[in-house]
Amino acid sequence: MNFKVAVIAGDGIGPEITREAQKVLDRVSEKFGHTFTYTDVLMGGASIDVHAVPLTEEAIAAARASDAVLMGSIGGNTSTSPWYKLPPNLRPEAGLLALRKALNLFANLRPAYLYEELKAACPLRDEIIGDGFDMMIMRELTGGLYFGERRTVEENGVLKAIDTLTYDENEIRRIAVRGFDIAMKRRKKVTSVDKANVLDSSRLWRKVVEEVARDYPEVTYEHMLVDNCAMQLVKDPKQFDVILTENMFGDILSDEASMVTGSIGMLSSASLNDTKFGLYEPSHGSAPDIAGQDIANPIATILSAAMMLRFSFDLDQEADAVEAAVKQVLKDGYRTVDIMSEGKTLVGTSRMGDLIVERI
Repeated sequence: MNFKVAVIAGDGIGPEITREAQKVLDRVSEKFGHTFTYTDVLMGGASIDVHAVPLTEEAIAAARASDAVLMGSIGGNTSTSPWYKLPPNLRPEAGLLALRKALNLFANLRPAYLYEELKAACPLRDEIIGDGFDMMIMRELTGGLYFGERRTVEENGVLKAIDTLTYDENEIRRIAVRGFDIAMKRRKKVTSVDKANVLDSSRLWRKVVEEVARDYPEVTYEHMLVDNCAMQLVKDPKQFDVILTENMFGDILSDEASMVTGSIGMLSSASLNDTKFGLYEPSHGSAPDIAGQDIANPIATILSAAMMLRFSFDLDQEADAVEAAVKQVLKDGYRTVDIMSEGKTLVGTSRMGDLIVERI
């Protein structure tokens, strides 16, 4: 099969880590008989340096013409980079927000997986971790409180701020369908998180999720209040498979889940629209202080490429092969500096990519 991939290397360590992910995809193409055609797209600081804006219409068109987007990282040092002397709408991160809006990327996927070889980095006790955990946070990304009407007014000499939380049933249904679809690729369990004991928006959320669940008889599902979910993530994280939730709750819970894994350099992510199209990127930042030193951890980007194989291209076997290769490299004792521990073998960015390629 042939796939077109737009590659946004971005800023900082972005070019280094996307290079390794492309090496892995090339190995997948050799082993499984696919073809990946890459189109380089400028965004963020790299685009500012060339076009004076963080995202051009041409870049959006190139992304739309592709089957998926693989991204490295966006941004620089906020204290020293000239990019951050520009107005907010012209700074690097504005390009990412504009691209998400232009491509209607409403579904954000944040896996949180604890590797056996990295259990020592987890802040939870061994008796809580058990055999580890593997969950997917499915966050609605373009609605809710962050996108509702907001204003600050003065009433009787007192300032008052107003933020509006709004969801309609169609916005809820499309993220719920995507969540149940992904559960079908995993362990077939959905935990829908809301605040239905207080919020009308959450009561509508719960109603629509129950309607969607009827179309997925193989998937078990439950409702959980957000405060209880926050507690359960540190009490018993292995109970979760897919956590389905709205924008603000997902923002908070995904950060909590990432810290429970103990290593942000290992965390991939995806943002999907209502087709198979998605943007895939590591959860970490651009790390400009280590750019060009061949010490950045490329695994999160490589795992993001595996998510692309699974969710945009329906190549589950190929995604499994990439994920298995990452696990084997860790089992064999190879580490980049951010996950290095005593008795392991330290390798750089390029070498880590090569080691993973060798195991596919």
